[in-house]
Amino acid sequence: MKHQHIKAFVQVADRGSIRAAAREMNISQSALTRAMRELEEDVGAELLVRSYRGVAFTPAGNALLKRARLILETIDRARDEVRQISGGSGANITIGITPVLATTVFPAVYQQFAQALPDAAQTLTEGLLTGIVPDLIEGRLDFGVAIASQHELPSELTFTPLSDVLSCIAGRSGHPLAEATQWCELLQARWVLNLTIGSSSNNLLRWLDEQGWERPKKIVQCTSPMLMLEMMRRTDLIGYGPALLLQDPLSSTGIVPFRVAPQPPASTLGIIRVRGVPLTPAAQLLETLIKRAASILS
Repeated sequence: MKHQHIKAFVQVADRGSIRAAAREMNISQSALTRAMRELEEDVGAELLVRSYRGVAFTPAGNALLKRARLILETIDRARDEVRQISGGSGANITIGITPVLATTVFPAVYQQFAQALPDAAQTLTEGLLTGIVPDLIEGRLDFGVAIASQHELPSELTFTPLSDVLSCIAGRSGHPLAEATQWCELLQARWVLNLTIGSSSNNLLRWLDEQGWERPKKIVQCTSPMLMLEMMRRTDLIGYGPALLLQDPLSSTGIVPFRVAPQPPASTLGIIRVRGVPLTPAAQLLETLIKRAASILS
């Protein structure tokens, strides 16, 4: 399997047709078509279905595409690592981090990292599992830091626990149910929850099921932590999430934790990486700084 074949295959996916991909790569359509046929012969399966509308991918093609993106990103990171080892500049790190980390230890970690490697470029994405998992598998992230567990992740990824993170129920200051102590008082209210895979809210619903209690019947689904905070702050919607986020004096001004008890057990914050893929020296340094800093969260 040649590097140029893999690169061409990804270009066809990104551009939507062989013609557009050939134009982007500055080669002829016939040369790109030949490269795709050679790739199909190499893997022993049909990868593309060609039509006047462009190309579509077979199941085998979709499976290879995920690996192909990871291969290309891994090669880029290998070049980056060689430059770093050789004393050259060009360190470029992309990570996904949970808002819990961003509101607690990551600002200090960033300052330490920037002091150690002032020329390194960093890209940060919001660390929700629905984004971290595909971005890691396709090689767009060096690593992620999120609330998760190994059984929630595909086999290609590893999970290294960092600390336990307590969650809480909260709402606006002055909420009429803020002093409620019984779950039955809250479950008829309106809630705003993130119900994506691996979220704290999903852990809450599973815990309610285990207790034999009803789930909230009126739920506004929200995948943005910032939007959730604003809806909790400005309406009577009740939310649930990491206590470190919902009780942060800056991001959660005007939001108070509720007194209801008992509450679900802690979740686990950890580092998610692609199994068997080493980090560049710069990414390794950033991971080490995060590990050290996260120990104070427990």
